[in-house]
Amino acid sequence: MIKLIQVDLDQNRPLGNLFNVSAIPTLLFFKDGVLLEKNIEIDGEIRVQKGKMVGACGEDLMRLILEKM
Repeated sequence: MIKLIQVDLDQNRPLGNLFNVSAIPTLLFFKDGVLLEKNIEIDGEIRVQKGKMVGACGEDLMRLILEKM
């Protein structure tokens, strides 16, 4: 199951600070309630670094990332 949650960081700055969010939008990946620790590499490029999305992605790339989690 995948759950997508949107957080308004203007209303919840401590949460953004907790996860070192420096840009909006930021996509974070959690597994079993814990921020993903590993990096996910696709086609020789790191796309998720310690749970945080690097760059933009479309549907196909998102599917590959979820498969590698």
